[in-house]
Amino acid sequence: MRKEFRGVNLDTIQTLIENKSITGDITREVMIENGLITKNELVKIMGRGELKASVSISANKFTKSAEEAISKARS
Repeated sequence: MRKEFRGVNLDTIQTLIENKSITGDITREVMIENGLITKNELVKIMGRGELKASVSISANKFTKSAEEAISKARS
């Protein structure tokens, strides 16, 4: 059975950080509170955009480009 994931792009996360909607680590609960996913959805972080903030992101899956961008922002 194929799993369906809700994609969340890095530029969306960065915008929420800049708007002060998100402060600190990004967990499933934070994504739900900000309307990015619903409580029953699996989340996949996508690499579109740039992540400037050094944050920890919790998700079910990450694209390779998203992993690289997150690592780069944290270094």
